[in-house]
Amino acid sequence: MSLPDAPPHNVGSAAPPPPLRLTLDADALTANWRALNRLSGAARAGAAVKADGYGTGARRVTQVLSAAGCRDFFVAYSAEAAELDGLVDPASIAVLHGALSKADAAFIKARGFRPVINSLHQARLWRDAGGGAADLMVDTGINRLGQPMADLGDPLLRELDLRVLHSHLASAEEDCPQNAAQRDAWQAARALGLAPEASLANSAGIVLGEDYHGDLTRPGLALYGGVPCAALVPHIQQVVRPEVALMQVRDLAAGDAVGYNATFVAQRAMRVGVAAVGYGDGYLRAWSGKGSFRHGGQVLPVLGRISMDMTVLDLTAAAHLGEGDWVEIDYALPDAAKHTGLSQYELLTLLGRRFSRTA
Repeated sequence: MSLPDAPPHNVGSAAPPPPLRLTLDADALTANWRALNRLSGAARAGAAVKADGYGTGARRVTQVLSAAGCRDFFVAYSAEAAELDGLVDPASIAVLHGALSKADAAFIKARGFRPVINSLHQARLWRDAGGGAADLMVDTGINRLGQPMADLGDPLLRELDLRVLHSHLASAEEDCPQNAAQRDAWQAARALGLAPEASLANSAGIVLGEDYHGDLTRPGLALYGGVPCAALVPHIQQVVRPEVALMQVRDLAAGDAVGYNATFVAQRAMRVGVAAVGYGDGYLRAWSGKGSFRHGGQVLPVLGRISMDMTVLDLTAAAHLGEGDWVEIDYALPDAAKHTGLSQYELLTLLGRRFSRTA
């Protein structure tokens, strides 16, 4: 078998980007952080930029928020912290999952990040790596990561240079007794004096009131345009706008079926476009027959079943569109969640790497 011919020498090495782009509205992102910082009262608002900035591009988000005045950033893993090299002081980046191994502890120590200690095992890893500034997560009822309340008296914790005592609300977006129970447990943990600062509230927790604020709040979803509770509706702007190009435009006759399993059949002659996006990009089959795109204010409904790389649109309202023209996906997060049954978190983080991130 012969090898394929080498490409011509005059062909550039960088491929052009796919016909998908995710535009980040930096002004809206800044406005959202400032609103959440204001709502945090005497506390300062940080920013959760884990999972690549909730799918929007962590480096760009960190640049924008740092310029706006944010001084505290939260990632899940040390590798995510390393991706922010050169943007902010490493000591301002807290690694929420902590040091997961000796090698991880050594890496975090060498790079100057702050691990969030979630267990006595992690506390030993950090101490044995040489220690340094760290945070502590206490579990007040969510039963995920976090030091059990019963273990907060362990002498090992007093050996650490702890800066912030964290906990995490399980149901902040709901009006339920669990919020107050977690607040009270967190306040009891604060009273032990393990760290000079404390943090409890996520995006929805911020609007539960000052008793939940402590010294530092940790908004995530609301920064990116998510609205987890009604109290945040007046304060949050849409931040991300996914757009795709049309790969083909075609005319259907009455009776023509569209896509896999012929779930849509044209009842009349109509013009349709094939958009360059599908469930391989995070635009899931949950949008089939429900989603819509827009161009110049005109609504372009999704027709038939969404494929891995393609979605068919009804171009009746914009029959002038042709191949290569760009259309915007309707993706306001609260509305999108209602249409699909997906959470706003999923809708953000599902958007795939084939989208080029622009601002």
